Amino acid sequence: MHICFFGDSFVNGTGDDECLGWTGRLCAAARRAGRDVTLYNLGVRGQTSADILARWEREAAARLPDGIDGRLVFSFGANDCTPGGDGGVKVAQARTLANAEAMLAAAARRPTLVVGPLPIGDDPESDARIAALVPGMAALCRRLGVPFLDVFGAMAADEAWTREAAAGDGTHPNAGGYAALARLVGGWEAWRAWVAG
Repeated sequence: MHICFFGDSFVNGTGDDECLGWTGRLCAAARRAGRDVTLYNLGVRGQTSADILARWEREAAARLPDGIDGRLVFSFGANDCTPGGDGGVKVAQARTLANAEAMLAAAARRPTLVVGPLPIGDDPESDARIAALVPGMAALCRRLGVPFLDVFGAMAADEAWTREAAAGDGTHPNAGGYAALARLVGGWEAWRAWVAG
């Protein structure tokens, strides 16, 4: 099973002194469970849905040739909701949802999961916009038949995530926060079905 994880700095694992993030921990647990998993972490710090839309197909094609069990996980949206240069936001909610739909429609030939956007932490206004984006992303994924996991509220309330983010750059946790997110995703029925399949 070859899995490409596309997203932003949270997918990248920025802030983790162990350089594993949640994707590395998630796939390590799958390997310990006996699954032959190859991880491609394609998270890029600062990227929005528009940036990911522009690159993901090319990067996936290079890593998931025909004939292998290739899968996709997307997680983005936080950067879209942060302030942009013109006094607005980097990507308006409607455009984020359109970008997500374009990605998921193109990804339809491969098994795909979406992990929802994560909290910024040190910017309450951006967090409010991220929280407002989650229902739209969930509804889009339901319509397209793509499993979606809402992680925003759980991680905004997670002690390790919030403490480590506050002690770091204000947004990104360290190992404990990413471990908590990996446990959350690892307990998700859709992910567990992948690992068991």
